[in-house]
Formats: sequence, C-alpha cells, structure tokens
Amino acid sequence: MTTTLSDFVKAYDVRGLVPQQLNIDVAHALGAAFAEVVALEEGASAVVIGHDMRPSSPELVDALARGITARGVDAILIGLASTDGLYYASGALGLPGAMFTASHNPARYNGIKFCRPGARPVGQESGLAQIRDLAQAHLDAGVSAFDGVRPGTVFRRDVLADYAAFLRGLVDLSGCRPLRVTVDAGNGMGGLTVPAVLGTDSGLPGLPLTIDPMYFELDGTFPNHEANPLDPANLVDLQERVRSHGADIGIAFDGDADRCFVVDEHGDPVSPSAITAMIASREIAREVAAGRAPGDVAIVHNAITSAAVPQIIAEAGARPVRTRVGHSYVKADMSEHDAVFGGEHSAHYYFRDFWFADTGMLAAMHVLAALGESDAPLSEVMAPYERYVASGEINSTVADAAAVTEVVRARHATEGTSVDELDGLTVTLPGADGAPQWWFNLRPSNTEPLLRLNVEAADEATMARVRDDVLTTIREA
Repeated sequence: MTTTLSDFVKAYDVRGLVPQQLNIDVAHALGAAFAEVVALEEGASAVVIGHDMRPSSPELVDALARGITARGVDAILIGLASTDGLYYASGALGLPGAMFTASHNPARYNGIKFCRPGARPVGQESGLAQIRDLAQAHLDAGVSAFDGVRPGTVFRRDVLADYAAFLRGLVDLSGCRPLRVTVDAGNGMGGLTVPAVLGTDSGLPGLPLTIDPMYFELDGTFPNHEANPLDPANLVDLQERVRSHGADIGIAFDGDADRCFVVDEHGDPVSPSAITAMIASREIAREVAAGRAPGDVAIVHNAITSAAVPQIIAEAGARPVRTRVGHSYVKADMSEHDAVFGGEHSAHYYFRDFWFADTGMLAAMHVLAALGESDAPLSEVMAPYERYVASGEINSTVADAAAVTEVVRARHATEGTSVDELDGLTVTLPGADGAPQWWFNLRPSNTEPLLRLNVEAADEATMARVRDDVLTTIREA
C-alpha cells in the first residue's frame, strides 16, 4: 500500500504513527527531498540531525541520513537532544537541521521538525510542502541512488556541553538566592538537558539550585504520564511534589523539552501568558540598559495570549507585535521587526539571541532568575503579570469550521466593538481605560476538524458567561 505523506506532513512538521506512516522508507525519501529542497538550495554542505528518546528514533535517523548522503550532502549526527539543542546546533554551525521527535504525542508516534541554517523554520509555506511532494515522488518511483554525485559522509558530534555553556551565557544564575527546584521531565529530553544546563553534568560550575528530579529517566514509552504539561492531568505529580517537598518552584518540560510549564510554591500553575509578560519585561529592561530606546524594542506575542501581555509591553514603552499562532509566524515576525523576544500561550518562548528560535530551557532560566533575584515567593513575583481570567483553550469538533465560525460571527460579533481576523475570529468588548471587559478568539485547527475557543475577561463571572454563550452557539450550529 502506498504511503500518502499528506496524511501526516502537517503545517509545521512531520508527525505520524510508526511504522504505519513514518518508517525507514519514508524517512529515507524525506531525507533525500530535504537535501534537495533545503540543503542544496542553501548551499549547505551538511545537515545536522538530532533525536529524542523514542525507541523508533535511532533507526529513523539512520534512514534520513542515508537519504541526505545519497544526494551528496553530509550528515552530522548529534545523537540524543532536545529540540532547542538541535536549534542550537543549526544556529552555531550555520547548517540546516532535522530533529526527530513527536513532542508530547504518545509513544506510538514520531515526527521530524526541519529547519534551515540558523534555525530558520521550515513550514508548509517555507519548503515543507515542496519536501513532502518531492519525497512522495521518490516513494512512488523508488528512491534512486546518488546518481553519480559523490555520496555524503556521516559524522558524529556532541554539542550538549556547548549548548549548556551558550545558555549559561545568556542568563546568569550564579548570583541567585538558593532555590529548591522540582523538575518533572516526563521521561523526556529534559532529563538530559536539565543536569547539563542547571547542574554540573556538562562540566559547568554549580549553581545555587537544588534540583529535585522527577522522571528524568529517558523513556519514550512514557511510563509515568504523557509528556504534555498543557494537559492539567500531567501536572498533578509535579504539583503534589512541590507542595510536599516545600519547593520554591516547579518546572515541567514536554517530551522534546522545547516548552516549559511552571507552578508556584503552592503548586498552582503560572499562566504561559504571565511568563511571556515577565520575560518580555526583563528583556526590555536589558535592552534599555544597553542603550536602546524603549520604543525601538519589539516583542512578539500571538493572538491568544492574555491582553495583559501587550499592555505590559506598552507600559514599558516597547512595541507589542501581534501575530498568528504558530512558530513559523512568530519567527517570521520576530525577524521582520528584530524583536528581542516572542511568546505564545502554548508555552513556546522565542529569543532573538537564540536565532529567533524557541527554547523551553532558556525560558525556565529567566523564571529562575526573576525568582532568585527577589526575596518574594514565586506567586508574588508573578502576581503583577496575571491581570485577567482566562478560559483556557476549549476544542469543539465540527463538520464545517468555516460555516460554524460564520454563525458565531453573526450572533456574537455585534456584542463587541472590535472584530479582527488576524487568526480566526477575535471579538473584543473594551472596558474601563481601554482594558478589555472581555474578548474571545475562535480559530480552526490546522490538522483536525476542530474549532478552538479562548475567552478572557476582567472577572470570572464575565468570562464564564461569554464562554458558555459562544460554546452554545458552536454546538447548536
């Protein structure tokens, strides 16, 4: 049976079942196509490849490398890595990269995140569709040999220590007050990167942090819980451990450790929007201290972060730039505006000084620095950044997302005074002093027959009313 790549080559990456969809033949074809579409186009002599702890990753890496080298391009294998570790290698070496991971998906999945040199994203609009179509042609015809071109060579290189030292150079934690930090790696790649960056495993000096490790054993079968901290059920163990051990902070990483989630000393989750606003404030202050005018500093945030994010950025005199959800949009707008930082409510955090790429570890270091520089507990440190009440993302299965959105628009758009379509449908009703009394955003999933609803309001009762009204409309449409 012929494999249809369009079934699992998504908007931003490859994500499929192993071996039914993603297997060694598919990886081989994708490697050849990636070499042709990206590496050769960019004039790159090599591609850097990393992988997570999933059992299927090593053989898929080998197959991808064979496809790449068959097109005369070298492959540099960095072995086990977090996704931001792969981005580091791509940026530091100036090479395109491929990271094998299915992030937080269950064990039966694997995937590939591709990037151009300097960790620049590869999505449907920036080469992934072309890679998919060329790989499909290779699969349908049978991937040929290197056709007389000198075959590339496979090299191995360890970049973990360099990655750790680079991050340590961006955020100095050496002067923090002593902190007890509980970390839930979810049996994912945080189990490798936390000891290297926050500990001494990579040969760096010790920090004033006592790390309390949870599920640091690399195990792609996820024996303890899914490595998806966005689901509250997967934070329960961390919350209990923070409370029972008297930790100052709890940090959870997803499977490939490119996202981090934070709970305070009470075990209460800290909103990713609050983390975005806090890091934005730190980065703005750092730029101003270096001599930049606040108005020259741009911060990117996506369409569903809290309204507090652009407010706090503007209050610091900097420029908030609103963009669509998704790393390719955030990275593109950061590059266009030379933004120092970007944040999404999904807990992806992007840094200019990290090639505009997202890194959960660097975000975690900023939170630790903010806490370590204060005598207050984390709940008090973060309180100024939590201004509104949010519903969280609510998914509804629909047969026709566009038609249902139009029903919602017809029924609810006139209830607000501002309507925009940057990313789905956003309706806002301003309150006092221009602050939102409420807003909601309704946008379709890129990959599933779902509509995603986010609601935020000045108080719990208003949020619940708007949420329930819009959900009723969606489910009656």
